[in-house]
Amino acid sequence: MPSDGTSELLRWGGLIVATGVVAAILLLTVLGGYTSTGATTNTGWFALIVVLMCIPFGLMLFSLGVAKWFRNRRISRGKLEG
Repeated sequence: MPSDGTSELLRWGGLIVATGVVAAILLLTVLGGYTSTGATTNTGWFALIVVLMCIPFGLMLFSLGVAKWFRNRRISRGKLEG
């Protein structure tokens, strides 16, 4: 079966989520943390923006890849049975 982009969605979705998680860890440990009004440093604000963009977008890509993987798996099992 030719590649339909499933592995790319899984790979890039995972990498984007990982980037967001690393930015969140850096924000909490190295970049001064955050308060109820936001980050405490300029670099912290940048990390917060990266976190708030990467985690939702990466999870969306990753979940789409998982859905395509399940669909491809169902289709390939149907071809084997029928």
